[in-house]
Amino acid sequence: MYMPTLSLFFGIIVRMYCEKQGNHKKPHIHAEYSGEEVAIALDGEILEGNLPIPKMKLLVAWMEIHKEDLSANWDLLSKGEQFFKIEPLK
Repeated sequence: MYMPTLSLFFGIIVRMYCEKQGNHKKPHIHAEYSGEEVAIALDGEILEGNLPIPKMKLLVAWMEIHKEDLSANWDLLSKGEQFFKIEPLK
């Protein structure tokens, strides 16, 4: 399944797609770092997987900064509309 890349920072690739009847019933992102993956709800709940603790802390901080953008992208993708890129953590 194709997952659009929303952002890339410090080696972390952040993707999102709408799983209408998927495994995770909550709005969430998928993040990958060095072969490890995590699915994390927009409210911060870890749904599946994990990342190394330092990378997870960066990801959670980025999610907090961009929570409105993440929600907006979830809504767009849920409607089959075009998503937008989100600024990386610097």
